Amino acid sequence: MTLIPPKEVRPPLPRGPFLVVGLARSGQAAARLLAARGERVRAVDSGHPDGAEGLSGWGVEVVLDTDGLAQLEGTHTVVKSPGVPREAPVIAAALEREIDVIGELELAWRALPNRFLAVTGTNGKTTTVELLGHIFRGAGEPVAVAGNVGVPVAGLVGEVDPEATIVCEASSFQLEDTTLFSPEGAVFLNLAPDHLDRHGDLPAYLDAKLRVFANQGNDDVAVWNGDDPELAGVDLGGCARRVEFCRGASPDCEVAAAQGTIFWDGEPLLATSELGIPGEHNVENAMAAAAAALTMGIDPDAVRAGLRSFGGVPHRLEPVAEIEGVRFVNDSKATNVASAAVGIGSFDRGVHAILGGSDKGEPFAPLLAPLAERAAAVYLIGDTADRMATELAPLADSGVAMIRAEDFDDAVRRAAAAAAPGEVVLLSPACASYDAFPNFEARGERFRQIVAELGVENG
Repeated sequence: MTLIPPKEVRPPLPRGPFLVVGLARSGQAAARLLAARGERVRAVDSGHPDGAEGLSGWGVEVVLDTDGLAQLEGTHTVVKSPGVPREAPVIAAALEREIDVIGELELAWRALPNRFLAVTGTNGKTTTVELLGHIFRGAGEPVAVAGNVGVPVAGLVGEVDPEATIVCEASSFQLEDTTLFSPEGAVFLNLAPDHLDRHGDLPAYLDAKLRVFANQGNDDVAVWNGDDPELAGVDLGGCARRVEFCRGASPDCEVAAAQGTIFWDGEPLLATSELGIPGEHNVENAMAAAAAALTMGIDPDAVRAGLRSFGGVPHRLEPVAEIEGVRFVNDSKATNVASAAVGIGSFDRGVHAILGGSDKGEPFAPLLAPLAERAAAVYLIGDTADRMATELAPLADSGVAMIRAEDFDDAVRRAAAAAAPGEVVLLSPACASYDAFPNFEARGERFRQIVAELGVENG
């Protein structure tokens, strides 16, 4: 087994002094990376993120509750956290002054000598990244998993074996700030409307995603979804070897699912019934992971074993408990409409769906069909509750009850009280969590806590 070798030379890190803008996990990791290299670093945030003040111990000049404009003076390079929009005053000013602006992913990639396997797409990134990490580990290959969940890529600098493959999530927010990023392997899972409040429209969102392929060379691998209508006819960019995955027996697809079997280069790899993660959407994630692992050099037997033994990730259609015949499922990671539609469609009728959160500008009408077919009731929460109530009003014609909950806890408890044995209480919000929680993980953890309390109350 011989893996695609990492590129021998990385572009140098940009020149300091540096200003790190946005001090959540990624920003803090970037500031520590630069400080450890002896660079002069300022770090700013408009709020007070946990842990930000501790950067002072690394020799970083930390300024909180600021727009960062004053700290831009004397800066040669701005490192922008993914959560900071390019329209933020300090970023707009830096671009106007022709100060270099890069993201944490670009910075970390330049600082690491490792082989990279980057996964982007609207839905399924976390599952596919964790599945790939599981496959590599099972094959005996050193690997580090990083990205939106858990460890930022910059946090791996100085901590990871240079021989390890870094499998990382690459969101549109991260990719829009890349300039030379060129992973040895890249995967584009799918595209659906998301983050339109940030990118403006679907073409701009797609352009950001395609940055994952843009700088790849002839020795690299670009895996893409041949079934996705949004990618049909799209110039993927870059010069990498194209590896397509799809359903059916298309001769263009190196990995395909047909007649209940996943095929690799025309030969059976394994039956879809053997996958450790259920659901039709996970067949696509499995095909993508298999295509990436196999073309990167992982042995087919190790890929088979990994696909069979992987059990999924927290907060994505995660079974939490069954109480008096009612199942409780945590799908807090469904932060957009397409992901929530998949979650709702994973169950038979009798779904009590908890929906809502902070508004990302997506229309909610695509939820009407799966909810009309599967839902007994929907429970609306958060900033989007009013708009959801309007756009989902036709559900009344299908006999689906619509309940406006007081808050998150009230929604979970009302859904639990209304659900009958054999039905499902599903947290699949179709929205981000920032109106009430710092992230989707905290939202999912609160769901688990409430369900645990219900179990005690009914015990």
